[in-house]
Amino acid sequence: MIGRRRTRKVRVGDVAIGGGAPVTVQSMTKTDTRDVDGTLRQLERLAQAGCEIARCAIPDAAAAEALAEIRRRSPLPLVADIHFDYRLALAAIAAGADKLRINPGNIGGRERVREVARAARERGIPIRVGVNSGSLEKDLLAKFGRPCADALVESARRSAGLLEDEGFGDIVISIKASDVVTTVEGCEAIAEATDYPLHVGLTEAGGPRAGTVKSAVVIGALLLKGIGDTIRVSLTAEPEEEVRVARDILSAVGQRQFGVEIISCPTCGRCHGDLFGMVEEVERRVAGIDVPLKAAVMGCEVNGPGEAREADIGVALGEGAGLLFAHGKPVGRVPDGEVVERLVEEIRKIARERRDAAGGLV
Repeated sequence: MIGRRRTRKVRVGDVAIGGGAPVTVQSMTKTDTRDVDGTLRQLERLAQAGCEIARCAIPDAAAAEALAEIRRRSPLPLVADIHFDYRLALAAIAAGADKLRINPGNIGGRERVREVARAARERGIPIRVGVNSGSLEKDLLAKFGRPCADALVESARRSAGLLEDEGFGDIVISIKASDVVTTVEGCEAIAEATDYPLHVGLTEAGGPRAGTVKSAVVIGALLLKGIGDTIRVSLTAEPEEEVRVARDILSAVGQRQFGVEIISCPTCGRCHGDLFGMVEEVERRVAGIDVPLKAAVMGCEVNGPGEAREADIGVALGEGAGLLFAHGKPVGRVPDGEVVERLVEEIRKIARERRDAAGGLV
């Protein structure tokens, strides 16, 4: 595992961010927050998908009022997302928000930031200083000419300083742009300059395909350097998809593993059988297993046996049958028509064994 950058620890409800805690997965509700029942339904789906912290937009007083009931019934800690009006931040704190996200570029000046800091300190909740390239302060745009990494970092440091002046230290920082390089450079620079935990991701990343690629590049690059304590994948898609992508990124860089990881080859002219269909079927049938393990589904004898041997359970297809491996050892040949069933059966068996060995804690 990559060594993590050392940071302070803050708590969002019962979830820790930074200070060596596991990198957490966030998303944001896309409902009208004033729709209490609709927002709660989405929060339930997010929790089921594996989200650990959820953010809700608070655009007006009615949304802040609704937040109190949402917070009372929410399965997840809630972050109130505030823009333009510091009074909405104060109302969200009173409604029981577990964390605030404020944007220094539009919250309303030094004294208003300080008033929010005082209220958050009294309630004991953290604040994320969320700097976005699309809403940078006017004086910094004039100074730097564009929303570059240096401008974003200066904005973040300035706002964190305002909070620090009030004796407030439960701070999380995020620096986001829609540009990959700007975001990475900004996060690297703020990581060098402070010991606050960082929320990392790409803002306005795009639809499911392009947004997934760009988010994976940014978040993966930073995590591989030990930078990042909580992540959000921003997609023009349902929030559950953001959570699935975020979990996949964390698994890919070795930070956390969620459920069954499927290793499979891209196939070529040597492939035996319908590997596309087999992988799709295996993924569907093991989706509900939450025990971390690795399964390999390989199409031929070239790399197949090696990959299958390295996985917890795997199969390498051959002519008319597949060679099954478990815990690094071959356990027999399985006819083509039985490969998926046998593989899924073995995956479930290993999952049960691991769950039993851990006393049901995995």
